Amino acid sequence: MDALPAASTRLYRVIADRIAERINRGDFTVGSRLPAERDLAEQLQVSRASVREALIALEIEGHVDIRVGSGVYVTDAQSRRVSGARASRPATAAAPSDIGPFDLLEARLLVETECAALTAQKASKAQIAVIESAHLALADTRTPGIYDRAFHTAIAAACGNAALAATVVHLWSLSENNPVFTRLEAHFVTHQVWRTAHLEHGRILEAIIDRDPIRARHAMHDHLVAILARLREDFGQSALLFKGE
Repeated sequence: MDALPAASTRLYRVIADRIAERINRGDFTVGSRLPAERDLAEQLQVSRASVREALIALEIEGHVDIRVGSGVYVTDAQSRRVSGARASRPATAAAPSDIGPFDLLEARLLVETECAALTAQKASKAQIAVIESAHLALADTRTPGIYDRAFHTAIAAACGNAALAATVVHLWSLSENNPVFTRLEAHFVTHQVWRTAHLEHGRILEAIIDRDPIRARHAMHDHLVAILARLREDFGQSALLFKGE
């Protein structure tokens, strides 16, 4: 498998198309397990995160079945019939909803850490109360994603910079409208995930209440880095599912 240029537009889409071509011509037979993500990344000379995103895209299109803890398996031709045209289409400029999940998370890491630090310095008591309310609601709800977003956007809203706050809202909207991001979460988000998220949110909230910008920045940084680390676990491993947002 030839290496792909690291600067390719929508690199994960290019990788997905390349693997789909090999599936369609029979290099990977129905029911067989694809090479490990690490091996695919080495063959293509790209990051494992890009391979992960490509495999999720292939699952959405019906080319593969991802079984966390086991691996990625090629599906039958009937499942792939609808996706054939998509798999062979060359990459074009990225649509907003087609930005890779890890790019979105890395952008959040840059922006939300500073929002947390600014909020620890500038938030009013009323704004902190809104953040705390979202944190408490996350602990006892059947829709934790709603309060997860509410917690993060409330912190952004209290940072005192409207541009940063709007950026955070936009990044969350891109993530929620991204099918690859959504499917990635579906594989890894569990009840344990949300319990862990609640604990991590608690550390962020405590730092904000204590008016400690350095601690708030570090707590948000650790929280978002943990998300990235968990989502990069190999599908073929029995991953520890401790991801939160």
